[in-house]
Amino acid sequence: MHAIFFLFYLACFVFWLWMLIDVLTSGNSTGTKILWVIIMLFLPLLGSILYFFLARKKAT
Repeated sequence: MHAIFFLFYLACFVFWLWMLIDVLTSGNSTGTKILWVIIMLFLPLLGSILYFFLARKKAT
């Protein structure tokens, strides 16, 4: 049971880190980047999910 929780938390951390790196390497303005980083620091999982669906540029 502990392994399942550990894998869930690990997956959440990897997703958060992926979105954080995506924010920092995006072509957005500095103010937008700072805003998203602050949101992701205070609300890690929710902020990452919001960024993924609302602000992340889709690769075409």
